[in-house]
Amino acid sequence: MYEQSKTAQVADEMQRYKLDILGISECRWIKSGKIRITSGHTILYSRHNDKHQSGIAIMISKDKIKTLLEWEPISDRLIRARLNSKYCKLTIIQCYAPTNDAEEEVKDEFYEKLQMVVSNVPQHDMLLIMGDLNAKVGTDNTDCEIFMVKHGCGIKNGNGERFIDFCLNNNQMIGGTIFPHKDIQKLTWKSPDGRTTNQIDHITVNSKWRKSLQDVRVCHGADVNSDHYLLKAIIKLKLRRNPKKQETKRKIDVEKLKIPDTRKSFNLKLKNRFCKKVLLLLKIFKKGGTRSRKCILKPPKKL
Repeated sequence: MYEQSKTAQVADEMQRYKLDILGISECRWIKSGKIRITSGHTILYSRHNDKHQSGIAIMISKDKIKTLLEWEPISDRLIRARLNSKYCKLTIIQCYAPTNDAEEEVKDEFYEKLQMVVSNVPQHDMLLIMGDLNAKVGTDNTDCEIFMVKHGCGIKNGNGERFIDFCLNNNQMIGGTIFPHKDIQKLTWKSPDGRTTNQIDHITVNSKWRKSLQDVRVCHGADVNSDHYLLKAIIKLKLRRNPKKQETKRKIDVEKLKIPDTRKSFNLKLKNRFCKKVLLLLKIFKKGGTRSRKCILKPPKKL
């Protein structure tokens, strides 16, 4: 993603698939910020300060950027954005979790930060957690039937157990296990040799808004030279443009004019201001010559 041509390629695929919001894991940029590219898309990114490693981003279309309320770069693995909609606010947390082989301390730190971010999300918001979680959840949904259906893929790994426990504790439904698609429409990653495929990218929604999640499936046509496939979710939610801030009219306390000192000070300031305007008009009148005098002194035409 740090290559300019790659960013344009991602924007083209986003337009082709008619995506309003796109989460990007491992963008490998430096520092954090907000940029608008030539296609009109806006990219919010959170990344490492020194190295082209990890990094996370959310890309928003030209139309939907008007609904953005706030955003927060949390780390090179987490970023949060909040958008306005007709019935509720939408909070999106884009993730890039450590791999299953990473040290336990690194995994603990990631989920602690994620939990802290989720805990600060307003209770009435629709919450979407998405990205490369490096978690295989499998098909076994014993003791977690409410938040996970049997339509996952593969066998659960250590990261999968962590992710499922996190979803149980935060009332998040794992979208990739809900819809009965073929495996080819659920497997999100392939190994460099093309022999191994796994379902490690996920999109979750809080159970309160489960019915708004219409579909989750993999799109194999999107080509950005990545070992991950595009995971697309259809969400029934009408985003709404942020209302313009109304200018507050300055109130004048007329009662203060009853105080002699205040009234005297007000009259003096009003007189000085009026005199300055009269002097300015006289200067214009003198510089303009006879022509400007005729224009100023000429009476208005009768209607």
